[in-house]
Amino acid sequence: MKPVALRRPGRHLPLTLCAAIPILSAGCAAWGQTTELQPDRTVAAALSPGQTVRYTIDAGENEFFLGEVDQISVDVDIRILDPAGERIGQFGGLGQGVERFSGRTSVAGTHTIELSVAGDDEEDAGDYEITLLRYEPVATDPKALADQMMARFDGPESPGAAVRVWRDGETLYSQTYGTANLTYGIPFEPDTRTNIGSTSKQFTAFAIMLQAERGLLSLDDDIRTHIPELPEFDETIQVRHLVTHTSGLREFLNLLRMTGRRLDRGDWIDRSELIDIVQRQPALQNAPGAEWNYNNTAFGLAATIVERTSGQDFHVFMEENVFGPLDMTGSMVRPSPRHMVPNMSEGYTPTGDGYRQIGDLGGAVGAGSVYSTIGDLQTWIENYADPRVGTRASIDEMMTSFVLTDGEETGYGYGLFIDEQGGLKRIHHGGADVAHRSMLVYYPEINAGITTQSNHAQFDSDTAFELAEAFFADAMESGKESAAAATADDFDPEDYDPEDFDEFAGRYALDSSPAIVFTFTRDGNTIYGQPPGAERLEMLPVSDSTFRIPGTGASVTFVRGEDGTVAAAVLHGDGGDQRATRLADAAAVEWKPGAEDLADFAGRFFSDEIETFYTFTVEEGELVMHQRRLDSATLTPGEKDNFSGGGMSFAFERDRNGQVIGFYVSNGRTRDVRFGRVR
Repeated sequence: MKPVALRRPGRHLPLTLCAAIPILSAGCAAWGQTTELQPDRTVAAALSPGQTVRYTIDAGENEFFLGEVDQISVDVDIRILDPAGERIGQFGGLGQGVERFSGRTSVAGTHTIELSVAGDDEEDAGDYEITLLRYEPVATDPKALADQMMARFDGPESPGAAVRVWRDGETLYSQTYGTANLTYGIPFEPDTRTNIGSTSKQFTAFAIMLQAERGLLSLDDDIRTHIPELPEFDETIQVRHLVTHTSGLREFLNLLRMTGRRLDRGDWIDRSELIDIVQRQPALQNAPGAEWNYNNTAFGLAATIVERTSGQDFHVFMEENVFGPLDMTGSMVRPSPRHMVPNMSEGYTPTGDGYRQIGDLGGAVGAGSVYSTIGDLQTWIENYADPRVGTRASIDEMMTSFVLTDGEETGYGYGLFIDEQGGLKRIHHGGADVAHRSMLVYYPEINAGITTQSNHAQFDSDTAFELAEAFFADAMESGKESAAAATADDFDPEDYDPEDFDEFAGRYALDSSPAIVFTFTRDGNTIYGQPPGAERLEMLPVSDSTFRIPGTGASVTFVRGEDGTVAAAVLHGDGGDQRATRLADAAAVEWKPGAEDLADFAGRFFSDEIETFYTFTVEEGELVMHQRRLDSATLTPGEKDNFSGGGMSFAFERDRNGQVIGFYVSNGRTRDVRFGRVR
């Protein structure tokens, strides 16, 4: 095999291909020839397990490239590395067909594109073709930049995406990419209806506000006033607690996952299950109003309250009271995944055998289930600026951060996140159904907004925030940067002394799932973060207390207590922020149970609340969890009698004789579901 170089007309672009076979450790230097190739010209090659194929681009600073790999008979994983070897992009998951990759350089030098086989059996070897489609400077024009950022989702073989930007009633940019329906080759168009997922929550909160304006409910009402079949807990849940994620109720999607319900495979959920779930909940997870915990159950119940106070099904209420009056003709509530949605985009998830069409989540009315178009979403945000439906007072209240009982603000109003970007107030909400992705953002101080929508499960909805920086640069460059941003701008990572990290090093337990413990360490000049049961990951400083994990989009900020000592860490990721409390030195002693210790936990356990069995076995010196429909998971020990694995944490319970009699399982938004040992 010969090394290959790609270039575009008028510019030398060496893109060299080198097969890094373990026995030939000399790498590309062992290959003497280079073949130059123009963009849009395809290179055919083969790939075997254990082999890595590398392409290198000698790129300048701030340059964009787009390519694709046609996986003819091999499942390829793609990694992009900067000149320092730091991963800046990773692509994969689609086991056959065309997988696109793209990247933007931040420094000049040799960038590497690595291809490897996703499997490890000899039969996983096969052929592929790679093509460089585009190579150009990163665009400075916002419209051209949007085109670059969406290019990976364009073309007839890919699920698509859409972008719309507006300001002061004028549409600045509106474009669609890719395909809305791969089965029939239907392109994504401006009038394509797309599942906006949890972006729908603001519509449900708005419906609650309309009913409050009409005197049909009060935000202070006990929810049992409207849904009397709900249980009477020790403390009252008010209507406002539902739309602010502070109710203390179980989150139904996380709970149903514990039962083995496979949401990623289209398992059915009925709306009636929400009330049944609440009826079986033995106690609230927190006092209402005391803790913010993202909760789809609550918004489903809010939709039920709208129905009972209006006498209309929720989808009918929204059409007659919101969508119709605002002339949002492309918007509707889908009552269930079985109901028809004219001119809709299907959601697609990449899998080992191509794109899979799974469908929408069931039971999502109120928490999700709105289908809309990018034009209608602009209309919706413009109603915030100049209300035609609803009152100014109601909309302002929705956009005011809720204050917990301890006086802390949540950064969330009624169905809306509230924060800042570039010194501007930012109102926003994203959405993720099984495969659809959504983001809707409003900047009230400049009367501007942006939405990004996609039917591709790998689409990053936060792209909207970066595009907003480009389209609204005049407003965000006016010296309004936040103090945090200014501090970050003044920070030079090269000046950071790794020894300063020692005060942060230690173990931190998630507040929502204390059995899940993250470990942060320093080894020489390298700083690491390690999730439970996973390999440690290098972290890089972006301020004196915030560190990012390259290639993941995740970061960690360490927080000091009133006495100045480090008390907690806030983990930032796609699912929002999660706080983890630092463990005391005594509690941080690592527990290493032996085979005899693990035998205490082996056995079968049953939960009356969710009517589900879990079985634990000891296999090769490790505790393994089994459930009939979930994948078996090897568990990692945490604190004594605590384990984590399979996306859950397990806190085992002993009787007075030291015998294990049960455990409490948590998975973030749903906590402390009890299982008892089956004798």
